[in-house]
Amino acid sequence: MRRIIAASLALSPFVLVLLSCGEAAALQTHGGSEGIVVHQLAHVQYIGALGYLIWDVRRSGFSGLGWGYLQWFCWLMIGWNALAFIGHLAQMALPESAVTASAGYLSSELLAPITAGRWLYYLTALDHLLITPALLFLLLAMRSFYHSQNAAGKEAG
Repeated sequence: MRRIIAASLALSPFVLVLLSCGEAAALQTHGGSEGIVVHQLAHVQYIGALGYLIWDVRRSGFSGLGWGYLQWFCWLMIGWNALAFIGHLAQMALPESAVTASAGYLSSELLAPITAGRWLYYLTALDHLLITPALLFLLLAMRSFYHSQNAAGKEAG
């Protein structure tokens, strides 16, 4: 009983914070040019980190299904970062009148006439078609690593 009371007291500040929170938006806009520059540099750095991870996995000779899934995750995330990088550039090149958000930020519409720049912006907005399978491969990799550790633990015990 004491443990339950101690755990309740320890968690109560977190519960209070959660209950007192207001709206939390999942989208972040970047004010000024420095915000987007840092954001773009983060995409480049993430591409480099994922490339290094692929190289290191191959160099180390790790084998197994989980390592293959992890490499697929890395390749898809490299593609996603490149697509997002290009998409941000395409968005910056669009005039403000090209996109309307009359029904709110989450329901933006691309307005006519459809030019090459607007078409590029539209295609790069489909980035979820890369990130969703990438995250699935990450899940499969983590699950594979977990199961291989479980199997190794049972053999040792």
